[in-house]
Amino acid sequence: MAKFTFNMPDIGEGIAEAEIVQWHKQVGDQISEDEEFVDMMTDKATVPMESPVNGKILEIAGGEGDMVSIGSMLVVIEVEGEVPEDVVEEAAAATEAAPPSAPAPKDEAVEERIEVENSDASDADDALAADPKPEPLPAPTPAPEPVQHAKVLATPAVRKRAKDLGVDLAQVKPAEDGRVRHGDLDQFLSYNAGYGAAAAPRADEEKKVIGMRRRIAENMAASKRNIPHFSYVEECDVTDLEVLRAQLNSNRGEKPKLTILPLLITAICKTLPDFPMINARYDDEAGVVTRHGAVNLGMAAQTDAGLMVPVIRNAQAQNLWQLANEISRLAEAARSGTAKSEEMQGGTLTVTSLGPLGGVATTPVINRPEVAIIGPNRIIERPMYVTGSDGVERIEKRKLMNISISCDHRVVDGWDAASFVQALKRLLETPALILID
Repeated sequence: MAKFTFNMPDIGEGIAEAEIVQWHKQVGDQISEDEEFVDMMTDKATVPMESPVNGKILEIAGGEGDMVSIGSMLVVIEVEGEVPEDVVEEAAAATEAAPPSAPAPKDEAVEERIEVENSDASDADDALAADPKPEPLPAPTPAPEPVQHAKVLATPAVRKRAKDLGVDLAQVKPAEDGRVRHGDLDQFLSYNAGYGAAAAPRADEEKKVIGMRRRIAENMAASKRNIPHFSYVEECDVTDLEVLRAQLNSNRGEKPKLTILPLLITAICKTLPDFPMINARYDDEAGVVTRHGAVNLGMAAQTDAGLMVPVIRNAQAQNLWQLANEISRLAEAARSGTAKSEEMQGGTLTVTSLGPLGGVATTPVINRPEVAIIGPNRIIERPMYVTGSDGVERIEKRKLMNISISCDHRVVDGWDAASFVQALKRLLETPALILID
């Protein structure tokens, strides 16, 4: 018997540690060569680890949510005989840090340097330190259990329902034979509005924030902590856009069905050349803004693990049908956890949509280091005053959608954001312009 120590391999440039998301094997379990035994998460992707040998697991690095440094022990496996030399050499090589790659070329990008002055916050810190902490509020007194004053005839189902509602069955008058039934309970509640409305408190539940949820929490906190957000919302009449979408779908043949998102993305890409400050990334440590020529559009996608943002590369070069295919492919990859690391990074602008749950307006959080994020909201039908070709004003039912945008005020001024959205609105309300090259 021999022991083989599998150390955490180098799984990406610039990555110093990874988080244990889920163990598929535990101490004492048998494991086969190439069998997955743990999922590790970096700030870029979730990577499954596979065993290079057959054997029995003797030791693991920690529990779910723990961090493991590159090169540190991840698992110890007991193998029969000696560990093959090629396996030892391959495992050792995998823990060596990969050499840094050359920076990506900045095609069609213009860099401008912005000096950022950090205001002195020491006075505010002193004031906060001087403020006494407020006294904690007393814990609420739990509601007393209902007291049963006398033996009441009722089935177990009725008794349980009365207990859940906080109703004393002794106060419920039975309709016949002295036995309280569900109908008697219903009648009692109808004449005693609000009685038993307070449901019994549920037990508290603690859940460790790990994996993707922890990564989202860290990223959102960093964005709100470092970026001075401001939001702008404008209403768009998308009645004609929806007519165009229906016409395109009715003649699509084998092409994918269009949602409004490919049309919106195309309109965004046509608008951005006049507003390069929107399609940008800000390195706040170096004080440099990079205005990108290509539109690498992040697409926020809800998954079981949390919100993920795969990136549509060169969105400005794709037609509506290509965008529809790419949106579907990336969304499925994100939901299934098969998205590649390079598909989850490098965005220059993000679109986030809640679809039919989009609400009236949103104030989305910027995906740092980008400087803007766009949020289309729910389409609703509403009566509007419309002026016809004859100059007569009349009321029509129109389809309306609000467009929200959040921007980094260090880089984007309010006038620029409003002007961009107004230009985008013009395309959405005159959709024939979207299809013109």
